[in-house]
Amino acid sequence: MSIPAEEPRVTLAQLATAAGVSLSTISKVLNGRSDVSSKTRSKVEELLEEHGYRRRLVSASQSALVELVFHELESAWALELIRGVENVAREHGMSVVLTESGTRHAPGPEWIEGVMARRPAGVVLVFSDLPQDYRAKLAARSIPFVIIDPAGDPSPDVPSVGSANWSGGMMATRHLIDLGHTRIATISGPEDMMCSLARIDGYRSAMGMAGLPIEPGFIRYGNFHVDGGRDHAFTLLRRPHPPTAIFAGSDLQALGVLDAARQIGLRVPDELSIVGYDDLQLAQWSSPALTTVHQPLIQMAEEATRMVLRLRNGERPNNLRLDLATSLVVRQSTAAPSEGSARATTAAQQRA
Repeated sequence: MSIPAEEPRVTLAQLATAAGVSLSTISKVLNGRSDVSSKTRSKVEELLEEHGYRRRLVSASQSALVELVFHELESAWALELIRGVENVAREHGMSVVLTESGTRHAPGPEWIEGVMARRPAGVVLVFSDLPQDYRAKLAARSIPFVIIDPAGDPSPDVPSVGSANWSGGMMATRHLIDLGHTRIATISGPEDMMCSLARIDGYRSAMGMAGLPIEPGFIRYGNFHVDGGRDHAFTLLRRPHPPTAIFAGSDLQALGVLDAARQIGLRVPDELSIVGYDDLQLAQWSSPALTTVHQPLIQMAEEATRMVLRLRNGERPNNLRLDLATSLVVRQSTAAPSEGSARATTAAQQRA
């Protein structure tokens, strides 16, 4: 049985008839109950999406929870985002539930079933995007979501909060150029992440505007972790003509570069300058303290949470994409290149 196209608004009873199930089964699917077969659930979900059914925006069955979802919780970067979400949730008398699921691209299939059962007031996701079927399921239950710092390129209709990555890469490289460095390498994040590519584009722009060539192999794609920074730094610093400065796409990678320099025997910043990205608290505790690009992670999380709560209340922001400004924080890991710094690097290579 099909639902007449001229019907102005589909009802649950019509959906139940079209799906060949009872009204209680439709209700179970809407409320994320597990006692429905996967085949029946899929059939009902397709009808819900096809006919654009939406529950009331603020349902009494929704909990006073904001769900924050990562693919990786154990990082200083995650702690900053958690703090920002908690700040806004606390203002609204709400609690925060943390979930770890999936890869950096999207949460796993087990998450979407769980979130429908938990029925949070909204979801903040730290992923590159959200699959269309996940979006449809959340929309059918009026659970709004916002993606924070998307690593990909989400659709224009996907609410998201990020930062000015191109500008951050530009100012980090410009700082090193202004100090007098001409042989500058960069270690960014994974090549399939938009933020990595944007930071490298900023680096390229700064080098191009200064009329400086980029040596082959001076652009490296890491993993945003310490080991990635360390491994790529070893490769760079053991070249016959190594860089005198390295811009790392994260503070963790910058710490890996710092460790590689120590193991080779290079003094930072006398023989090698290092710039990080993020401005995590650990950046000021390293030795030397790390010059870095401040990415406003706490503010990003706060804005994402405010946006998701506005969506929950039926408000639609004029702009679904918000990018916050970055800034440079100069500490002790950068300095003008010393005379003969390349020779010092070669000598350190020989000692290593």
